[in-house]
Amino acid sequence: MSSERSPSPRPRCRKLMGLQVIGTGSYVPDAVVSNEHLHARLGFDSDWIVKRTGILERRHALPHQATSDLCVEASQRCIAAAGIRPKDIDLVVLGTFTPDMSFPSTACIVQDKLKLSCPAIEIEAACAGFMYALITGAAYVASGASDMALVIGGDCNSRILNPDDIKTYPLFGDGAGAFLLTRGSPNQGILSYSMGSDGAGGELLCRVSGGSRLPPQKEHIDQGLHFMYMDGRAVFRWAVDILCDTIQDVLGDANMTPDDIDIFFPHQANIRIINASIDVLKIPRTKVYNNLEKYGNTSAGSIPLVVDEAIAEGRLKRGDMTILSGFGAGLAWGTALMRW
Repeated sequence: MSSERSPSPRPRCRKLMGLQVIGTGSYVPDAVVSNEHLHARLGFDSDWIVKRTGILERRHALPHQATSDLCVEASQRCIAAAGIRPKDIDLVVLGTFTPDMSFPSTACIVQDKLKLSCPAIEIEAACAGFMYALITGAAYVASGASDMALVIGGDCNSRILNPDDIKTYPLFGDGAGAFLLTRGSPNQGILSYSMGSDGAGGELLCRVSGGSRLPPQKEHIDQGLHFMYMDGRAVFRWAVDILCDTIQDVLGDANMTPDDIDIFFPHQANIRIINASIDVLKIPRTKVYNNLEKYGNTSAGSIPLVVDEAIAEGRLKRGDMTILSGFGAGLAWGTALMRW
């Protein structure tokens, strides 16, 4: 991000109360891609990857799998954990930026595979996709427009990465996660959230070929324009700033401090981003849940993956105060302070 460009002001914080998460689920593909594998196959320096990112391995979708398959697996586990009937789900909201295809939407494909009878909404906000989906689903439930919303985040990043790009290829993995949202007690829900975008930074993280601006052509493929591009240094600086700023925003809006929060769930992009942000905020690292070393950056799958694992380990319990934060291409972000 150039020093000449000033960030857009952040929208004011809002809240969505009277709702709860009654189930979570997650899924990662079976194919484990270790740093040693990347070194042997592509010559990448495995020690450099660990030092720069904190990632030891990641998962890649198998040849027969697409984003919808990951999302279906995660959703089925979520539904089973909640112990509800699929027919009780009246809304699907899915965040992804690696859809199965341009259309129909991956949300509709998932809705059909799960045999649900409900509308299916797809949201593209890259690594902030799940937070956008969560806040959207929460708004439907809080308003009474939905009784039970299935909120999903999932991406197959391995399909849009340039395997020759040492700066981006090792960072990302594939995975998906899901929440089930329904009405809760008046003191449950999202006490404060910050959701926004800064489209002026869109060129910092993008995939320029494949849309209506640059339809797929051989010359674009030859130039690698169908792969993800990221200005890593600029995105790093923005990510540290937006994570710090929005955590402070939601805490201040709710008249709380980091001491009031039981556990933090930042987007699993890079351990250096996470540590730089929480150190500025003086948040103990023991309060921050990470699984980055196992999965890398799973984009929209990141937040529901860490939350589902934390619940399985007993780290997140009913009544706990937690902060979830996602940020990525757009530039876009979503940070929510929740009473679980």
